Amino acid sequence: MSLFGDGLDAAVQKAFTRPAPKSAGAQMRYLVKQLGSTKAVARMLRISQRTVERYVKNQIRKPRPNLAARLDREVKSRWQPQIRAKARQKAATTDGIVVDVHARLGYTAPIGTTDQDRIRHLTVALPPQHAARLFDAQQQGAGDDRLRELTAEALKEVYFQDDGRRAGSLQEVQINDVIHLDFEL
Repeated sequence: MSLFGDGLDAAVQKAFTRPAPKSAGAQMRYLVKQLGSTKAVARMLRISQRTVERYVKNQIRKPRPNLAARLDREVKSRWQPQIRAKARQKAATTDGIVVDVHARLGYTAPIGTTDQDRIRHLTVALPPQHAARLFDAQQQGAGDDRLRELTAEALKEVYFQDDGRRAGSLQEVQINDVIHLDFEL
């Protein structure tokens, strides 16, 4: 499970103009249409081609929980790609992104200052350049650790340093023990 990557995906999915297919049959039909064959869908979902055909014909209606999760994830990752791209582009160029994080935040600061980490609940609007960094890293396949670092850097610049107006000697911010994380476009 990728907490930061899934959070970014969920934020982009809120921009969808139509809901993604909900039933297993409709989801299978959508994937067959996208990938071109039942064999390709079966290979992707790691099930038999005959099982895919039975879902397409609504002979099977209720998938196992792990198959239902894979099916939902694959459909949502392919649903409305142009809307998804526009939402990312808008966040990266004009609107920015809002991060709501409830976690243990710590930082590295010079000797003589308080750098004790503690649980904080922050809701911070990040400017477009930070949204662009997050989405670019996600598109390039960055892992959850890298997305966590980029989010921490953004919080350092925007929240802790107030865009250079305070805490200039702050060196690094760390996000640990995440309780809640939500991104909003």
